[in-house]
Amino acid sequence: MRLDKYLKVSRLIKRRTVANEACDAGRVLINDKPAKASSNVKEGDVITIQFGNKDVKVEVLDVQETVRKEEAKELFKYL
Repeated sequence: MRLDKYLKVSRLIKRRTVANEACDAGRVLINDKPAKASSNVKEGDVITIQFGNKDVKVEVLDVQETVRKEEAKELFKYL
């Protein structure tokens, strides 16, 4: 799955366009490497998102095309 779509589906970032802009600005890393919005996300990847002065680090547990809001938290684990 594309990185920008995963960030939206997992609700780490609310909108796909915002996820796209964060990737273009170099604020999203997959396994400590800068990632484009079109990068592929798979189970076991570690995603780091830089929100201002705070970093959010999560491990991808599952990849699904659609998921209900209550189940979105099960797609990743905070590190």
